[in-house]
Amino acid sequence: MVTPVPGRHGDTEQARVQHRYHRELFPALHDWERTEASIVEFTGESGPKGLLGLDQMGHFGPQGCDLVTRLVRDTFPDDVLTVGELGSGFGGALRYLADELADGGGGVARMYGIDLVPEHCAVSRRITAAQGRSEVTEICADASDVPLPDGALDVVVVTGSMPHFPRPGAVLREAARLLRPRGLLVVTEEVSLAPPDQEPSAAFHEVHPPDVFFVTSLPDRLRQLHEAGFTGVVRRDLREWAVLLLADRLKVVRLFHGSVARIYGKEPVDLIRRTLTTARAEYLSGRLLPSLLTARRAGTS
Repeated sequence: MVTPVPGRHGDTEQARVQHRYHRELFPALHDWERTEASIVEFTGESGPKGLLGLDQMGHFGPQGCDLVTRLVRDTFPDDVLTVGELGSGFGGALRYLADELADGGGGVARMYGIDLVPEHCAVSRRITAAQGRSEVTEICADASDVPLPDGALDVVVVTGSMPHFPRPGAVLREAARLLRPRGLLVVTEEVSLAPPDQEPSAAFHEVHPPDVFFVTSLPDRLRQLHEAGFTGVVRRDLREWAVLLLADRLKVVRLFHGSVARIYGKEPVDLIRRTLTTARAEYLSGRLLPSLLTARRAGTS
């Protein structure tokens, strides 16, 4: 097991901005024990699935994590892996991936969740401890300055957190440093990728504030990956899949609005609904490019 050094921080103002936004969106998660009991009572699901897919796993939810799992397992079908998630937030995707990678494959030796916001890391650690997980370690640090050695990871994933990185090129360079030669990078680009010379609409920015969500053009993202030293970059267009997925997620919010609001609060649930609605509109208009990116770190293993 690699032992991380104490957490390091980058942009403290960005940490404050991200904390404020996510605190307004998911206030119930900071009272995790009560929220968990309500979720289990409503869904009968005590694991990372259930209603947690409405918040901790971004716009794509558990379905986005399933895409990541399949790609990782296709690449390393029987390996026991050391995996890092950059921008792990409250850890919903982190714990979900740990379970899914252990199901039908070699599993994980260690899952590292790296997040800039101390409050997010604290909540994630409480949930991880409550679930008795020994394979998950949270590291509170900037995603462009992670206190792990070079080549420590087999896989780096970013599940929807790319728009929360003001300097995505630096984050991708750090991902390359963390990966062993021929290690795998998997990124779900949910609301972080745009066509050249296009910007998301004003309606989108109302619920995706520009100081919290940073959008990059597709040519710039490909250039960033190349400059970071990645090879074999593949982009999968998820537009049709994502439009249908968000419609289904919105249907869940509508059907169970009362129950979900009692758990998370009416205003946060309405904000989640608006977040998904505006993202779907951007996909339909072509102003955002929902995508799945994979790449390999250069070198020979």
